[in-house]
Amino acid sequence: MFTKEFYVNHRATLKKLMNKGIAVFIANDEASMNYPDNTYHYRQDSNFAYFFGLNHSDLVGVIDFESGEEILFGQEVTIDDVIWCGPLPSLPEQGDMIGITDCRDINRFPEYIRQQMEKGRMIHLTPTYRGDQTIKIANYMDIDVHEVKNYVSQLLIEAIVSLREIKSDIEIKEMEYAADTAYYMHTTAMKMCKPGVIEQEISGTIEGIAIARGGTISFPNIVSMDGQTLHNHNHGNVLKEGRMMVCDCGAETGNYLDSDFTRTTPVGGKFNSRQRDVYEIVLKANMEVAKQTKPGMRYMEMHKLAARTLIEGLQGIGLMKGNVDDALAAGAHYLFQPHGLGHMLGMDVHDMEGLGEINVGYNKETPRSTQQGFSCLRCGKVLKPGFVVTDEPGIYFIPTLIDIWKAEGKHKDFINYDKLETFKDFGGIRIEDDLLITENGNRILGKPIPKTVEDVERTCAEAREWIRIPGIF
Repeated sequence: MFTKEFYVNHRATLKKLMNKGIAVFIANDEASMNYPDNTYHYRQDSNFAYFFGLNHSDLVGVIDFESGEEILFGQEVTIDDVIWCGPLPSLPEQGDMIGITDCRDINRFPEYIRQQMEKGRMIHLTPTYRGDQTIKIANYMDIDVHEVKNYVSQLLIEAIVSLREIKSDIEIKEMEYAADTAYYMHTTAMKMCKPGVIEQEISGTIEGIAIARGGTISFPNIVSMDGQTLHNHNHGNVLKEGRMMVCDCGAETGNYLDSDFTRTTPVGGKFNSRQRDVYEIVLKANMEVAKQTKPGMRYMEMHKLAARTLIEGLQGIGLMKGNVDDALAAGAHYLFQPHGLGHMLGMDVHDMEGLGEINVGYNKETPRSTQQGFSCLRCGKVLKPGFVVTDEPGIYFIPTLIDIWKAEGKHKDFINYDKLETFKDFGGIRIEDDLLITENGNRILGKPIPKTVEDVERTCAEAREWIRIPGIF
């Protein structure tokens, strides 16, 4: 946990932004794997963690915007809890850890919330994203599960976004640690990227690094030489010479601050000429964005900069053609990069998307584009100091998508389909960094992870033999 003041200040600031009703934050429950007592790694709801800090289930936090009251509902520690888990803080002690003196038995919460409803109080909830969460709220409030959405508060969503999108110094320090963990994860993956290695060996090893550094992974690892599949969680391929491995991974700290980096490594440690040509295009897009991103600009403009750089580079190797401005305006780059440049990063790897991606990445001043090639951007709004966004351009050769576009003659004035046929066995390349927006520009979080051709090849050359588990791999 952070300091008591961290949570006190968050709640105090929220109360300044809201003036009517009560906000209710419900902790996540444990989730069973295969029988009740065998649970997955516990992950607290990010909004509960941001305002109330405690890292376990059976808790409800309440903030009354009219009276100023703050209430923590929870369970008192039992002897069974002590037997199985050791000495634990009492409910009042937990309240003291986060600056709340009014601590009540959670069994009293249904009566409390129903009384507030009977009084006609405005109840503010955040959107639910788990079925058990929705059912629990419905039972607490004595309403149908389909009615829960009626209490989701746009006012609360907008207030939370305005708070969480600006990272404090203590959060940035935590994210730096997560980024440093990603450095060790990625450099280890590069050194293991050899012919004959199964992707799962690498994925399992780098997940262990995140756990060993006191946290866990910030999302399921993407480790695949089928890099043209954007979110490839199948780790069964045997790495082969002449292919490349996309590794998209990050770490989450014990306080739920995340990192998210991607590197692409040639199997065996050396780029061939074709791989180098495409890699340098993606690298240039990544570095141009990092060079020009600053507060006051819309991140959509950086998405366009990256797309333009990709188009110019693909023209240089004969895969695209025609006028660059026209190709960009038409969204022809979508064939090669069917995702946006980046997203917000923080306590969630796609930060706050549980509140609705449109609420996080866009606003009234910056509406979301509906055009292919631009609508895929998760965050397009004006950047402010304290934002953390990802910079992750890529080039992918997706055979099915190529076949569909070619059959339709789509953007044939901009795409050289004949030459593109020879790249359908290529895979994909993505390079991603985490950018902290500063007062005058930005900086990449964490220890620099190798990304130039020379640095990647040098890191791969540092590889030593590692222990493989007999009978498994």
